[in-house]
Amino acid sequence: MNVPGGGTVKRVVLETVGWLLVLIGVAALILPGPGLLCIMAGLIVLSQQYEWAERRLDPVKRRALREAARSVSGPLQMSVTLVGVVVLVACGVLWTIDPPAPQWWSLPDSWWLPGGIWTAVTQFGSAAIALGLMIYSYRRFHGKPDALAELDEQDRVSAQRAEQRAGRRAASR
Repeated sequence: MNVPGGGTVKRVVLETVGWLLVLIGVAALILPGPGLLCIMAGLIVLSQQYEWAERRLDPVKRRALREAARSVSGPLQMSVTLVGVVVLVACGVLWTIDPPAPQWWSLPDSWWLPGGIWTAVTQFGSAAIALGLMIYSYRRFHGKPDALAELDEQDRVSAQRAEQRAGRRAASR
């Protein structure tokens, strides 16, 4: 059943969700959170509408996978990730308990643990995502140099395609 204007509504919703995910991802590159994951999710949504988003999705995906492989490359990296997960959970618990501002807090009390329970929810969510990504990365990359070599090969092929596109554009001018 076709709804009049349904295609337009779908396009607007997809674009809004895609751009929102990209913006959240950019912010999460600076703030705590899964930045590359959100950017990649936004590009996946936007790639349904735009060819440029589809072209940019592959490099972001490869970079995210490379960082995932790096995060489980040794015990130190895995320990740092686990400490980060524990810190996120501890902060989530702190925000959930919402204790009063301590005596040493010199700013207004309203600035102590801003955001309330929803901040705790996002911290628990970020911890779950980080732990899930670590488990995924460990299973996919730990002790498997061939998986990293495959990413390097994909980078090489992608660079060749980009050079070919640039050459075609220059020739058409």
